[in-house]
Amino acid sequence: MILAEMSVPDLVGTLLGFFLTLMVFSYVFGDNALFRATLHLFIGAAAGYAVMVAWYNVTWPQLFLPLIFGSQSERWYVLFPLILSGMILFKISPHLSKIGSPAVAYLVGIGAAVAIGGAVLGTIFPQTLATINLLDLNAIQQSGESALLLLVQGLLIILGTVTTLIYFHFGARQRLGGAPRRPEWVEVLALIGQVFIAITLGVVFAGVFTASLTAMIERINYIGDFLLPLFTGQ
Repeated sequence: MILAEMSVPDLVGTLLGFFLTLMVFSYVFGDNALFRATLHLFIGAAAGYAVMVAWYNVTWPQLFLPLIFGSQSERWYVLFPLILSGMILFKISPHLSKIGSPAVAYLVGIGAAVAIGGAVLGTIFPQTLATINLLDLNAIQQSGESALLLLVQGLLIILGTVTTLIYFHFGARQRLGGAPRRPEWVEVLALIGQVFIAITLGVVFAGVFTASLTAMIERINYIGDFLLPLFTGQ
């Protein structure tokens, strides 16, 4: 039998994975204690893994290791993040939480700057350049594909990009005797942008559903591979 050939750790891991999978599938019958227990185990394991990765990849090599075995300049270099880290610990106490506020503000500011810089340089600029290149006639001719088809695709992408941005334009003027409203041409373009947004959300939902279905099929195959040797004796 395949199960008899397994080592003890592999057998325990297989049994644990099998029962946890069944506990997750129990959510089909509604929220229950088995599903919540599995959810708590998953969150705890994920949190523990994140803590260990942060310790071995960030805290120990970049903070404590230079502080203990580094040179004098390296110790001064890590002194600032060490102080900020200690200040964050004061957020645990409601009475001393104000001491950690500057460290949290510094952390949030750096995080926002990195996120905005990454969005501008990694997403907005490349997408803008790619959208502009869609109407490059020389590139269209060199591609060997239908110039009309590529031109229509480029115009649709530009239309979707512009109208989607216009949809999030909320500036409106006060109308006499009525509520503030956007100009009519903005409303028309915003409606077109709303259609593109709906299509995008539908595609995203289809992708998430497909990924979830793939994961469910993999789990069903896992259960089948585990139960089949028990009943067939192979």
